[in-house]
Amino acid sequence: MSLTALTSLYDLSFSELSDSLAALGQPPYRALQVWQGLYHSYWETFAQASTLPKALRQALSAQFALRTFTPVKQIASKDGQTLKTLLRLSDGAAVETVLMRYHRRQTLCISTQVGCAMGCSFCATGQMGFRRNLSSGEIVQQVVYYARRLHADGKAVTNVVFMGMGEPFHNYNATIHALDRLEDPAGMALSPRRCTVSTVGLIPGIRRFTQERRKENLAISLHSIDPVQREAIIPIARKHPLEALKRACLDYVHASRRRISFEWALIAGTNDTVAHARALAAWLKDFFVAGACLCHVNLIPLNPTPGFESAAPRRETVQRFAEVLQAAHIPCTVRLRRGIEINAGCGQLATQEA
Repeated sequence: MSLTALTSLYDLSFSELSDSLAALGQPPYRALQVWQGLYHSYWETFAQASTLPKALRQALSAQFALRTFTPVKQIASKDGQTLKTLLRLSDGAAVETVLMRYHRRQTLCISTQVGCAMGCSFCATGQMGFRRNLSSGEIVQQVVYYARRLHADGKAVTNVVFMGMGEPFHNYNATIHALDRLEDPAGMALSPRRCTVSTVGLIPGIRRFTQERRKENLAISLHSIDPVQREAIIPIARKHPLEALKRACLDYVHASRRRISFEWALIAGTNDTVAHARALAAWLKDFFVAGACLCHVNLIPLNPTPGFESAAPRRETVQRFAEVLQAAHIPCTVRLRRGIEINAGCGQLATQEA
């Protein structure tokens, strides 16, 4: 059953909100009051909007919704540092959002689509197929949901990664509109440098991101530099060949002078050997600009999923891979696997509950 047929206030830009309030006969300053209520005070109901006249609250509640999803399941890791929430949307579809707590960071991993059309072999979201795009407001509300919880504990969201369910560049406009809203200085004021957009390599999206001079971090799911193997892991790579992807990434680096990240899911016996590491290091030589390496490799031991039989390599294998890259002066990080016991890999909980 649908939660609401009303438009979400979170789907509105500030100018759209201003126009809507003007149509209700409200003075211009009301728009900032409502905006800060959404993104500073994290209103959950219009009853909490005590700075607004009662008549305006009633008018807004008749026209707009403040929440268009319901949390239906939540699971926490044993150490309490990873929390995953399944959100039921107004049409009955479900997406996941994950909070990862670190010493000084509160990082959210958010979704941009229900399911995914990319079909990556190891990914639970890819295994469930594509259902629909999320609106910008549905993307934003995932952040607001956890921001509200953290605010109650005296903490705040510090980082947002667009690495949950879906391919952000397959839903480019909504993704960018959501980022603009989250980074608005009058709103949540998240720093673009603390926001990361991850793509499997949709070249038109990378080029548009470059042309628009976006300031967020860009991450590419690479996983192999052998074209045949990469196409087996990431089927969409047949449409976006590896060398064309590399050219788009190099153009981004030269235009932005910013470091690009490459994600490498380490799959035992597939892409985890010293030979694979040396080949990757050679492929990345072009990303050295004026003596500086403008790329970074995130090594991610595979998160197991029911639809993919392979496993993560042993710790020593991961370490050897990292050492080869470090010897080639390529910065790399072995990503800490968080929430394995709660199936924190994107799409796993939604697949179970579908």
